[in-house]
Amino acid sequence: MAITLEQLASKLGYTETEMQKKILEIGLEVTPTIEEDMAELIISEVLGKTEKSAAEVYDSIVEGEQEKEIVKSQRKQKAGKIVKKTEFRRPERVELKRGGNSEIGEHISVKELAEKTGVSPAVLIGALMKNGILANINQVIDYETAVIITTDLGVQLKKTSASASAEDIFKGNLEKLLSEDEAEDLKPRAPVVVVMGHVDHGKTTLLDAIRNTDVAAGEAGGITQHIGAYQVDHKGRKITFMDTPGHEAFTAMRARGARVTDVAILVVAADDGIMPQTIEAINHAKEANVPIIVALNKMDKPDANANKIKSELVEYGLQSEEWGGQTIVVPISAKKREGIDALLESVLLVSDVMELKANAKRPAIATVVEAHLDTNLGPVATILVNTGHLKIGDNFIVGQTFGRVKIMRDHLKRPLKELFPSDVAQIAGLNAPVESGQILQVMANEKIARSKASQVHEMAHEELIKSAGMGMQEILVRIKEGTLKLLKVVLKADTQGSLEAIKQALAKVKNDDVAIKVIHSGVGSISESDVMMAAATPGTLVLGFNILEGSNVQRLAERLGIEVVTYKVIYELIDDLKKILTGMLQPEVLLIELGKFKVMKVFFTGKNEMVVGGKITEGVIQKRGKLRVMRDGVQIGEGNIGGLKLVNEDVEELSKGDECGLRYQGKILLQEHDVLEAWKEEKKMKTL
Repeated sequence: MAITLEQLASKLGYTETEMQKKILEIGLEVTPTIEEDMAELIISEVLGKTEKSAAEVYDSIVEGEQEKEIVKSQRKQKAGKIVKKTEFRRPERVELKRGGNSEIGEHISVKELAEKTGVSPAVLIGALMKNGILANINQVIDYETAVIITTDLGVQLKKTSASASAEDIFKGNLEKLLSEDEAEDLKPRAPVVVVMGHVDHGKTTLLDAIRNTDVAAGEAGGITQHIGAYQVDHKGRKITFMDTPGHEAFTAMRARGARVTDVAILVVAADDGIMPQTIEAINHAKEANVPIIVALNKMDKPDANANKIKSELVEYGLQSEEWGGQTIVVPISAKKREGIDALLESVLLVSDVMELKANAKRPAIATVVEAHLDTNLGPVATILVNTGHLKIGDNFIVGQTFGRVKIMRDHLKRPLKELFPSDVAQIAGLNAPVESGQILQVMANEKIARSKASQVHEMAHEELIKSAGMGMQEILVRIKEGTLKLLKVVLKADTQGSLEAIKQALAKVKNDDVAIKVIHSGVGSISESDVMMAAATPGTLVLGFNILEGSNVQRLAERLGIEVVTYKVIYELIDDLKKILTGMLQPEVLLIELGKFKVMKVFFTGKNEMVVGGKITEGVIQKRGKLRVMRDGVQIGEGNIGGLKLVNEDVEELSKGDECGLRYQGKILLQEHDVLEAWKEEKKMKTL
């Protein structure tokens, strides 16, 4: 039963006012009536008693009140009044959910924690106090604190997987979403591999050999006509393959593929060598920080020259292990299915070193690999599950739309009921078409999914308005904010000689704070692939020398907000980049000494502010300047100038010999004869 504050105070020998103060001192909330567990906690803390002793004191209060009620009832009965006797029974104690497992969010109140775990609020408050935290029943604590106080009580807590914010979904912030998983929930997952390479070097034939299906035969010219994803078993372990097109027009998809994959297989024909699209693939994988395994294909050809290819790879930072480097180079013949096992073993070896893990228990987060309209199913998407568990019937949001999983099937059109990390499937149930590269996340219900999709749609609309024609302006803003320290460039020129001359000149345009990095270069016109590479790497310019870009490239650049600039004279290109980099440099902060002010009279003293009169003995004093407070030649503090007055007029600056009033802002109390040394900070822009 509950007891009153008056009853508790009387039993402990305090007045009500004194009892209130005691309760507040131990961090609890004062209420007119006090429940059993809270009363025992107060008794224990005030009297310094054990939990058992505190319970005995509480029992004595209750028993005393029971006796009073019985006597009172008897008196009323004797007076001829029929009164039903009140029965008093001490409530049973709530047992703790020992060994239970409760999920909570990042923050939770003590009251909510008690409801979820079955531990009484008083016990939780006591545990918090033992850890130096004064709290009441409405106090909000973080997840880490909750874990500390409940572990000793035999209660296990788990953090609820946070639902993605609309902003994270819009920005494709996968890293933030995946970092929220608890370490104990992470289990090994299959590696996700992207296969890249120059057209006709055998990329599709290699994928055909790996999946042991005849895909290449139905494709014109050997060029993959779609993007897909496949999963294979190798010696009891799964490997997921991303099938990206080799044609230049689809370089954007290749860039997206590199961002969602763990390992890149670079297919190079041993009878041909490094080609332009091979270089693009290398640059994409390096920008995405994806380890590269080289599949040296067509080793069955009589003119195959492995050493020649290895030598060419060194020029692009891929030195084979046989030559003392770290790049795995596996000789294969995709056509004859030779070396495939060795290649797959290398993939598993690299993935083991990376220790790839994911949480299969949480709601799924996936990335759209490919999407299109199906004549029977409507909008469909091929997805790769990054983490979590996806099943039929799940509600989800993807980009600006939402949906409910109605159908899932693998690349052989076999129906699936559920997916786990690194699994891939084609799903149906989208409300509208989506784009590759967008994030899919499972939501609790359709209402939440619809609401978040609406928020993302609004963000996308606002971004479209903001980003229109912003290319260079956006880069300059980031430069001024100090968030861009490396300006990346895609460079194209008319001849190899011009290209090398420009690259050598750009290499000299740098200092300790900032530099230019050419992430891709080549001879020939600026292509859509060049623009898409810049789009895949924020803060990148596309520069051309003595060449033109086509109208389709211009339209794509405008749509993506990418700056494409062409030049006829090399020194103009270099000068422009110097100007950009100058804005990228952090300014030097210089301390400028202004003058000295001698305090002759103190007129007013307030909180952290004083008004004094005095004389300028050196230099000048400026409003809003900074001050050093000097007393007997020693600095005792600092402050600021809030204002200057000459007679009754506010002024901005006064010079040596002027007598004036000065409003000082600071914690030090000024005295007569103190000297105030005025100074200011001045930012000076660096130049290259």
